[in-house]
Amino acid sequence: MDMQASIAPESTTDTPMVKPRKKQRAVLFSLLGLAVAAASGGAVEYWKLVGSRYVSTDDAYTAAEVAQVASETEGSVMQVNVVDSQNVRRGDILVVIDDTDAKLTLRQAQADLARAQAQVIAAISDVERTSIDLKRREVLVTSGSVSGDELTNARNRASSARAALDAARAQVALARARVDKADVDLGRTVIRAPIDGVIARRQVQLGQRVQPSMPLLSVVPVAQLYVNANFKEVQLAKVRTGQSVELKSDLYHGKVVYHGVIEGFDGGTGAAFALIPAQNATGNWIKVVQRLPVRIRLNPDELAAHPLRVGLSMDAKVDLSSNS
Repeated sequence: MDMQASIAPESTTDTPMVKPRKKQRAVLFSLLGLAVAAASGGAVEYWKLVGSRYVSTDDAYTAAEVAQVASETEGSVMQVNVVDSQNVRRGDILVVIDDTDAKLTLRQAQADLARAQAQVIAAISDVERTSIDLKRREVLVTSGSVSGDELTNARNRASSARAALDAARAQVALARARVDKADVDLGRTVIRAPIDGVIARRQVQLGQRVQPSMPLLSVVPVAQLYVNANFKEVQLAKVRTGQSVELKSDLYHGKVVYHGVIEGFDGGTGAAFALIPAQNATGNWIKVVQRLPVRIRLNPDELAAHPLRVGLSMDAKVDLSSNS
């Protein structure tokens, strides 16, 4: 009896604790349900306002139509006026090649032209002389003073003189073409910048012997950069040419916003143009979502205010509701 008396008070004290715990759990489950409902509602609203209106990617990089400067003539390099990272303007002298051989070739071509012109003058005099001689014999042939054979010979001499004149004029044209080519080759000894930009990958050195088509350096038009954004194929259903794009660069820690316009789509995915393309006909094929490069034109004013370089990472977000 004493043991029952001692146990009874404990059971009476535990019973009231069960109800607060149940209430606490009910409150927690209610709060969890409200949180899930709020998250679902927020997700729906986000999809309506943002998710269905924009597509974005961080697989985007700046690019440019780099001008590769190559030698167009043979010779030794006498001057190299630029270094990597140097800004140049169109027409600036980059490299000077020794022009001694080119000058000699030009002088020889000019001498050949003068000789050919002298031959033309002599041929003209011969044509005039044979023409006069032919006319005299044509007048005398009616009186019998000149035989038919003499007239025929005079005509042949006149024809030969005219043919020689035509050949001499052709030699003049050929000599003049050689002079023009020699003059062009002389001008090619001075290599100028084809566009405005920044020097990159300079390979030419002072005193180096260069050959035609030998690459010397590159000029990067940093004021005409564009962006290649690699979007997943499942993102491109509503992407069209002309839609506006917002871009951010890691160079400025995402604090600078660039505005661009979609110019076009590449002709194939990166895997299609890879050096070793994937062989999807194999038995262990695994589907991989492909990416298609999309070319985006940048605003030139924004690019001038915040310069970029080729190959920098960009974040691109396309506004699907913008006019295309």
